[in-house]
Amino acid sequence: MRFSISLVATALCAGLYAVGSYITAYIPSPWGFGQFRPAVVIPSFFAIVFGPMPSGLGSAIGTLIVDSVKHGYLYEGSLFAAVPGNFLGFYLFGHILRKRFTWSRFILASNLTLTLSNLMVATLYVFVFKVLYLGQLSELSLDALAFLVIGLTVWWFVTMLPFVLLVTPPLIRAAVSAFPTLVPEDVRAHSLQRELPRKTLGLAMLVPGTIMLLIGLATSFTALGMYLLDFFGALTKDLVQIMFYVSGSTLSMLGSIILVSKSSPET
Repeated sequence: MRFSISLVATALCAGLYAVGSYITAYIPSPWGFGQFRPAVVIPSFFAIVFGPMPSGLGSAIGTLIVDSVKHGYLYEGSLFAAVPGNFLGFYLFGHILRKRFTWSRFILASNLTLTLSNLMVATLYVFVFKVLYLGQLSELSLDALAFLVIGLTVWWFVTMLPFVLLVTPPLIRAAVSAFPTLVPEDVRAHSLQRELPRKTLGLAMLVPGTIMLLIGLATSFTALGMYLLDFFGALTKDLVQIMFYVSGSTLSMLGSIILVSKSSPET
Protein backbone atom coordinates (compact mmCIF):
# COMPACT_ATOMS: atom_id res chain seq x y z
CA MET A 1 0.00 0.00 0.00
CA ARG A 2 2.81 2.41 0.90
CA PHE A 3 4.64 1.60 -2.35
CA SER A 4 1.49 2.31 -4.36
CA ILE A 5 1.08 5.68 -2.63
CA SER A 6 4.72 6.54 -3.32
CA LEU A 7 4.34 5.58 -6.98
CA VAL A 8 1.24 7.73 -7.39
CA ALA A 9 2.91 10.59 -5.50
CA THR A 10 5.94 10.41 -7.81
CA ALA A 11 3.74 10.58 -10.90
CA LEU A 12 1.68 13.45 -9.49
CA CYS A 13 4.80 15.37 -8.47
CA ALA A 14 6.32 14.93 -11.94
CA GLY A 15 3.15 15.98 -13.76
CA LEU A 16 2.35 18.98 -11.57
CA TYR A 17 5.97 20.14 -11.56
CA ALA A 18 6.15 19.92 -15.35
CA VAL A 19 2.92 21.89 -15.82
CA GLY A 20 3.79 24.46 -13.16
CA SER A 21 7.29 24.96 -14.56
CA TYR A 22 6.06 25.34 -18.12
CA ILE A 23 3.93 28.34 -17.11
CA THR A 24 7.12 30.33 -16.42
CA ALA A 25 9.46 28.41 -18.74
CA TYR A 26 9.99 31.39 -21.06
CA ILE A 27 11.13 33.83 -18.35
CA PRO A 28 14.93 33.53 -18.52
CA SER A 29 17.78 34.67 -16.31
CA PRO A 30 19.83 37.77 -17.27
CA TRP A 31 22.14 35.46 -19.25
CA GLY A 32 19.36 34.25 -21.53
CA PHE A 33 19.16 30.70 -20.14
CA GLY A 34 18.04 29.31 -16.81
CA GLN A 35 14.35 29.88 -16.23
CA PHE A 36 12.23 31.47 -13.51
CA ARG A 37 10.71 28.53 -11.61
CA PRO A 38 8.42 29.24 -8.62
CA ALA A 39 6.94 25.76 -9.20
CA VAL A 40 9.66 24.41 -6.87
CA VAL A 41 6.98 24.62 -4.18
CA ILE A 42 5.47 21.45 -5.70
CA PRO A 43 8.38 19.04 -5.07
CA SER A 44 9.01 20.81 -1.75
CA PHE A 45 5.46 19.94 -0.72
CA PHE A 46 5.79 16.34 -1.90
CA ALA A 47 9.12 15.96 -0.07
CA ILE A 48 7.49 16.86 3.25
CA VAL A 49 4.27 14.88 2.81
CA PHE A 50 5.46 11.81 0.89
CA GLY A 51 9.20 11.66 1.58
CA PRO A 52 12.46 12.13 -0.32
CA MET A 53 12.15 9.53 -3.09
CA PRO A 54 8.80 10.62 -4.63
CA SER A 55 9.98 14.23 -4.52
CA GLY A 56 13.44 13.52 -5.92
CA LEU A 57 12.23 11.29 -8.75
CA GLY A 58 9.18 13.43 -9.45
CA SER A 59 11.20 16.64 -9.73
CA ALA A 60 13.82 14.95 -11.95
CA ILE A 61 11.18 13.55 -14.31
CA GLY A 62 9.14 16.75 -14.26
CA THR A 63 12.06 19.01 -15.14
CA LEU A 64 13.08 16.70 -18.00
CA ILE A 65 9.53 16.80 -19.36
CA VAL A 66 9.18 20.58 -19.26
CA ASP A 67 12.66 21.26 -20.66
CA SER A 68 12.11 18.79 -23.50
CA VAL A 69 8.67 20.17 -24.33
CA LYS A 70 10.06 23.70 -24.34
CA HIS A 71 12.89 22.83 -26.75
CA GLY A 72 10.89 20.37 -28.84
CA TYR A 73 13.21 17.38 -28.32
CA LEU A 74 14.84 15.39 -25.51
CA TYR A 75 16.94 18.19 -24.09
CA GLU A 76 20.48 17.09 -23.21
CA GLY A 77 21.05 20.12 -21.00
CA SER A 78 18.30 18.88 -18.72
CA LEU A 79 19.72 15.36 -18.64
CA PHE A 80 23.21 16.61 -17.81
CA ALA A 81 22.30 19.26 -15.26
CA ALA A 82 18.67 19.80 -14.23
CA VAL A 83 17.76 16.12 -13.71
CA PRO A 84 20.60 15.26 -11.27
CA GLY A 85 20.41 18.65 -9.58
CA ASN A 86 16.68 18.45 -8.97
CA PHE A 87 16.87 14.86 -7.78
CA LEU A 88 19.71 15.55 -5.34
CA GLY A 89 18.21 18.78 -4.03
CA PHE A 90 14.70 17.55 -3.31
CA TYR A 91 15.80 14.11 -2.14
CA LEU A 92 18.14 15.79 0.35
CA PHE A 93 15.40 18.23 1.37
CA GLY A 94 12.99 15.37 2.08
CA HIS A 95 15.67 13.33 3.84
CA ILE A 96 16.56 16.18 6.21
CA LEU A 97 12.91 16.66 7.20
CA ARG A 98 11.90 12.99 7.31
CA LYS A 99 10.71 12.06 10.83
CA ARG A 100 12.35 15.23 12.18
CA PHE A 101 10.06 17.94 10.91
CA THR A 102 9.96 21.36 12.54
CA TRP A 103 9.37 24.72 10.93
CA SER A 104 12.87 25.89 11.87
CA ARG A 105 14.32 22.77 10.26
CA PHE A 106 12.17 23.40 7.19
CA ILE A 107 13.53 26.95 6.82
CA LEU A 108 17.17 25.90 7.23
CA ALA A 109 16.75 22.89 4.91
CA SER A 110 15.21 25.15 2.25
CA ASN A 111 18.20 27.49 2.29
CA LEU A 112 20.74 24.67 2.31
CA THR A 113 19.24 22.50 -0.41
CA LEU A 114 18.35 25.37 -2.74
CA THR A 115 21.94 26.56 -2.54
CA LEU A 116 23.49 23.14 -3.13
CA SER A 117 21.11 21.96 -5.86
CA ASN A 118 21.19 25.21 -7.81
CA LEU A 119 24.99 25.35 -7.60
CA MET A 120 25.12 21.78 -8.91
CA VAL A 121 22.74 22.53 -11.80
CA ALA A 122 24.62 25.71 -12.74
CA THR A 123 28.02 24.00 -12.63
CA LEU A 124 26.92 21.01 -14.70
CA TYR A 125 25.02 23.18 -17.18
CA VAL A 126 27.87 25.61 -17.81
CA PHE A 127 30.93 23.38 -17.67
CA VAL A 128 29.56 19.98 -18.77
CA PHE A 129 26.76 20.88 -21.16
CA LYS A 130 27.76 24.25 -22.59
CA VAL A 131 31.55 23.96 -22.59
CA LEU A 132 32.35 20.24 -22.92
CA TYR A 133 29.31 18.90 -24.77
CA LEU A 134 28.40 21.83 -27.05
CA GLY A 135 31.80 23.50 -27.22
CA GLN A 136 30.26 26.91 -26.51
CA LEU A 137 31.40 29.81 -24.30
CA SER A 138 34.99 29.25 -25.43
CA GLU A 139 35.49 33.02 -25.55
CA LEU A 140 35.06 33.24 -21.78
CA SER A 141 37.90 32.79 -19.32
CA LEU A 142 37.69 30.38 -16.40
CA ASP A 143 36.99 33.32 -14.09
CA ALA A 144 34.09 34.45 -16.27
CA LEU A 145 32.65 30.93 -16.42
CA ALA A 146 32.88 30.68 -12.62
CA PHE A 147 31.10 34.02 -12.30
CA LEU A 148 28.41 32.75 -14.67
CA VAL A 149 27.90 29.69 -12.46
CA ILE A 150 27.63 31.85 -9.36
CA GLY A 151 25.26 34.24 -11.14
CA LEU A 152 22.93 31.43 -12.22
CA THR A 153 23.00 29.96 -8.72
CA VAL A 154 22.08 33.31 -7.22
CA TRP A 155 19.31 33.88 -9.79
CA TRP A 156 17.65 30.54 -9.05
CA PHE A 157 18.11 30.84 -5.29
CA VAL A 158 16.62 34.32 -4.87
CA THR A 159 13.71 33.59 -7.23
CA MET A 160 12.86 30.27 -5.54
CA LEU A 161 13.41 30.94 -1.83
CA PRO A 162 10.43 33.27 -1.16
CA PHE A 163 8.00 30.86 -2.85
CA VAL A 164 9.29 27.84 -0.93
CA LEU A 165 9.22 29.61 2.44
CA LEU A 166 5.93 31.48 2.01
CA VAL A 167 3.80 29.18 -0.19
CA THR A 168 4.77 25.69 0.97
CA PRO A 169 3.54 26.07 4.62
CA PRO A 170 -0.07 26.94 3.61
CA LEU A 171 -0.06 23.97 1.21
CA ILE A 172 1.11 21.70 4.04
CA ARG A 173 -1.60 22.96 6.38
CA ALA A 174 -4.22 22.48 3.67
CA ALA A 175 -3.07 18.88 3.12
CA VAL A 176 -3.15 18.18 6.86
CA SER A 177 -6.72 19.47 7.07
CA ALA A 178 -7.94 17.63 3.97
CA PHE A 179 -5.96 14.34 4.14
CA PRO A 180 -4.57 13.95 7.69
CA THR A 181 -3.88 10.22 7.33
CA LEU A 182 -1.51 10.80 4.41
CA VAL A 183 0.64 13.33 6.24
CA PRO A 184 3.38 12.14 8.65
CA GLU A 185 2.54 12.55 12.32
CA ASP A 186 5.34 15.01 13.10
CA VAL A 187 4.28 17.22 10.17
CA ARG A 188 0.66 17.16 11.38
CA ALA A 189 1.69 18.18 14.88
CA HIS A 190 3.88 21.09 13.83
CA SER A 191 1.71 22.37 10.98
CA LEU A 192 -1.48 22.63 13.04
CA GLN A 193 -0.19 23.45 16.50
CA ARG A 194 2.77 25.73 15.87
CA GLU A 195 3.48 28.88 13.88
CA LEU A 196 6.58 29.44 11.79
CA PRO A 197 9.37 30.95 13.90
CA ARG A 198 9.20 34.60 12.89
CA LYS A 199 12.83 35.45 13.63
CA THR A 200 14.26 32.48 11.73
CA LEU A 201 11.97 33.05 8.76
CA GLY A 202 12.71 36.77 8.61
CA LEU A 203 16.48 36.32 8.85
CA ALA A 204 16.35 33.54 6.23
CA MET A 205 15.28 36.17 3.72
CA LEU A 206 16.86 39.32 5.16
CA VAL A 207 20.42 37.94 5.21
CA PRO A 208 20.58 36.77 1.55
CA GLY A 209 18.69 39.91 0.54
CA THR A 210 21.31 42.12 2.17
CA ILE A 211 24.08 40.14 0.48
CA MET A 212 22.39 40.60 -2.91
CA LEU A 213 22.16 44.36 -2.36
CA LEU A 214 25.85 44.53 -1.45
CA ILE A 215 26.77 42.62 -4.60
CA GLY A 216 24.58 44.99 -6.62
CA LEU A 217 26.40 47.97 -5.14
CA ALA A 218 29.69 46.29 -5.98
CA THR A 219 28.64 45.93 -9.63
CA SER A 220 27.84 49.66 -9.71
CA PHE A 221 30.77 51.16 -7.85
CA THR A 222 33.71 48.74 -8.07
CA ALA A 223 35.76 47.00 -10.74
CA LEU A 224 33.22 44.16 -10.74
CA GLY A 225 30.99 46.24 -12.99
CA MET A 226 33.77 46.66 -15.56
CA TYR A 227 34.47 42.95 -15.34
CA LEU A 228 30.84 42.19 -16.23
CA LEU A 229 30.92 44.72 -19.05
CA ASP A 230 34.10 43.27 -20.59
CA PHE A 231 33.01 39.64 -20.53
CA PHE A 232 29.23 39.75 -20.93
CA GLY A 233 28.40 43.09 -22.56
CA ALA A 234 26.44 46.15 -21.51
CA LEU A 235 22.95 44.59 -21.69
CA THR A 236 23.85 41.60 -19.54
CA LYS A 237 25.67 43.86 -17.07
CA ASP A 238 22.57 46.03 -16.70
CA LEU A 239 20.30 43.00 -16.30
CA VAL A 240 22.60 41.48 -13.69
CA GLN A 241 22.62 44.72 -11.73
CA ILE A 242 18.82 44.87 -11.88
CA MET A 243 18.67 41.26 -10.72
CA PHE A 244 20.80 41.94 -7.66
CA TYR A 245 19.00 45.16 -6.73
CA VAL A 246 15.45 43.86 -7.27
CA SER A 247 16.02 40.46 -5.65
CA GLY A 248 17.99 41.98 -2.79
CA SER A 249 15.37 44.65 -2.14
CA THR A 250 12.51 42.14 -2.34
CA LEU A 251 14.09 39.62 0.02
CA SER A 252 15.22 42.32 2.44
CA MET A 253 11.77 43.92 2.49
CA LEU A 254 10.00 40.59 3.04
CA GLY A 255 12.44 39.63 5.78
CA SER A 256 12.08 42.99 7.52
CA ILE A 257 8.27 42.87 7.37
CA ILE A 258 8.26 39.38 8.90
CA LEU A 259 10.66 40.40 11.67
CA VAL A 260 8.64 43.46 12.75
CA SER A 261 5.18 42.00 12.22
CA LYS A 262 3.09 40.81 15.15
CA SER A 263 2.46 37.12 15.31
CA SER A 264 2.20 34.23 17.73
CA PRO A 265 5.13 33.52 20.03
CA GLU A 266 7.92 31.63 18.41
CA THR A 267 8.18 27.91 19.08
